[in-house]
Amino acid sequence: MPIHLTALTDPDRGANDYRLAWLASDEAGAPVGSAFLRVFTREGQDHLAELDIQVHPAERRRGTGSRLLEAAAGAAADLGRRAVVAQAGDGTPGDLFLRARGLRRVLALTYARLPLKQVDTAALTAVIEEPHPGYRLEFWDGTVPEPLAHTFAASRRAMDDMPMDDTDYGTMVWDVDRVRSVARSVADRGELLHTVAAVDESDGSIAGFTELVVPGDRLGDAQHYGTGVLPEHRGHGLARWMKAASILRAREHHPDLGGLLADTADSNTYMRRINDAFGYEPTHRSFEYQLDL
Repeated sequence: MPIHLTALTDPDRGANDYRLAWLASDEAGAPVGSAFLRVFTREGQDHLAELDIQVHPAERRRGTGSRLLEAAAGAAADLGRRAVVAQAGDGTPGDLFLRARGLRRVLALTYARLPLKQVDTAALTAVIEEPHPGYRLEFWDGTVPEPLAHTFAASRRAMDDMPMDDTDYGTMVWDVDRVRSVARSVADRGELLHTVAAVDESDGSIAGFTELVVPGDRLGDAQHYGTGVLPEHRGHGLARWMKAASILRAREHHPDLGGLLADTADSNTYMRRINDAFGYEPTHRSFEYQLDL
């Protein structure tokens, strides 16, 4: 069956990336699949693009996915990217497709959920009340308060060495504008961004942070965005401390939330131990694949 590809460009070009798209249709003009290529433009990741391919179940194994992959990979190469990454659930058709097309499996992720109704609030409170000499917790919603903006942006390098295994992920370069842009993006979607930070009391700088995004209607599940502690502040239990505070605040401020979602690299054994201890229950796994151009 002849497949026709129509190339599209997303008109909403962001400060850090933009998207290209292809729509696959059959000889009658009916859509049968699509591909979206997120092209990163920010310093530190301007070698990378991220691909999402979808093919209607009834149209699989007819070459549509291969055509879409070829078009997207060709565009990424033309734009000077050296790697394209894509993610698929363990054992899904996408997982089988990416492997069959020669992409390398470079990272394994475990997804987990904490049912909020089941959390032990007394145990969380006990963790929060444990002494952490020289540190205090700060909390804010939405955009970081101005007095903390520069030190918060600087603290984002805590994520530079997060386990990414063989992924050619690069390094995300952060400044105050980018921190504010992320907060605006969450607000523009109608969602709520909650941040807990550990502050070094010796100089008022942020030593670590954890972020949680809550649906605008305060229902369903919230999503952890990331937890990081600067290398020079590790070994003091700050990640566990901040995570406990974030969970308890979610439980108290959003009583109708169902749960909290986290995705963690299998190789990130430290954070997985924290999640396991707090009662996060694994739900599924996925894999990151990479095509080297």
